[in-house]
Amino acid sequence: MRRTFARQAAVIGSAAVLLLGTVATVAQAEPAPAAPATALPAELVEALQRDLQIGPDRFLIDAQRSQELARFADKAREQFESVFSGVWLDDQGTPTVGLTEGEQFDKAREAAENSGFVVQKTENSETALEGRLKELNDWLETQPPAIADLIRGVAIDVVNNDVVVRAENVAGLELPPFLDGVRVLFAPTELTPDPSPDFEYIAGLAAPDALLGGDAYAALGAGMGLRCSLGFNAEDGSGSPVNITAGHCDPNRSQAGTRWASEVYQLLGDALGQRLGTFEKTSLDNNDYGLIRPAADAAGRFENNGVRVPNAAPLPITGTADPIVGTPVCKSGLRTGYSCGVVTSAQQNVEIGERVLSNGFSTNLCALQGDSGGTLVTGTLALGISSASNVGQYSLCEVAGFVSGLLGETPELFATPINAVLAENPGLKVRTW
Repeated sequence: MRRTFARQAAVIGSAAVLLLGTVATVAQAEPAPAAPATALPAELVEALQRDLQIGPDRFLIDAQRSQELARFADKAREQFESVFSGVWLDDQGTPTVGLTEGEQFDKAREAAENSGFVVQKTENSETALEGRLKELNDWLETQPPAIADLIRGVAIDVVNNDVVVRAENVAGLELPPFLDGVRVLFAPTELTPDPSPDFEYIAGLAAPDALLGGDAYAALGAGMGLRCSLGFNAEDGSGSPVNITAGHCDPNRSQAGTRWASEVYQLLGDALGQRLGTFEKTSLDNNDYGLIRPAADAAGRFENNGVRVPNAAPLPITGTADPIVGTPVCKSGLRTGYSCGVVTSAQQNVEIGERVLSNGFSTNLCALQGDSGGTLVTGTLALGISSASNVGQYSLCEVAGFVSGLLGETPELFATPINAVLAENPGLKVRTW
């Protein structure tokens, strides 16, 4: 089977393995003001310091700057196409715009600097790099499956201003001369839900009322039981509550929305609590997401805008964000709680197992089995849903980091952008109240 990844350009950063596809900006209600730094949960503040060595103020500021860059990039691609090469936050959180020499350079630099951004000169425009991706795609279409199938994704490295290839087997891949110097990185693997066939239902098991993103649930269907993490609480077009989680957490995907749909239960340890509802819609290829429709007696538990690590204080979600390279991001999940890193790619198409994740983004985060479906946030903004990891099979993130380091890699978490999910489901909106 031959795969074509280069028709949509991916945007990545230099700190990891990366790829993506264009993310549509989705109109939402005007976001509420971000929570003050002092209001961030203690567990999140601890993770920011441990993983990124930054405080909550920097986290909130960089989140805001990244979205200012996203809005600027949308305009720059139209107004300064011949010289625009991308946007990113550098290691110090400096909002940066890449520009190449050309007739529009002075006007583009003035626009960027008037917006408060730093300009960095680059050799290639975004358009030129997209042309290299097209060349690669055209070359792939001429190759036998034994060669073409080695390539699992391609991307633009926005910081290094070049192209990156994701490959199944680096040692067996020889690129054509026009791609000399292109970096080749390992392909990602599936972040599988935690299979647990021995769930025990305990009637009347006490549980807190509210259910938030990051809380544990069990999905039962097709004779299987999977352990996953809730994603963002949301409302559909009719104002009814739903939860946006990962599609690969649904063990009976073909029956989503029918009477045979997978059932969702609250998970307390290894015990099943209240039946929460069923999977109403499941998407696996292109965008990895699932919509959980709460049962009538559980609907009120989803009427909040919180994200947390299980049983801890919530982070209030105030809006949504698009992934920008360098943006600080934290994920929550039942297995590893909060972990923080940065966005290492945006607008990504990458093959994961037997499926292609489009419109995804990657981060240098550790996520393990059971974290599937959990939330990724930047500041108080919803950013994405956990989808795939290159270290999901390990028992601890410390072990994952050590082993991946020996292989010359870093832990990576791939995610589906929340705005891509909203764009595919008109009327759906993340709760911000």
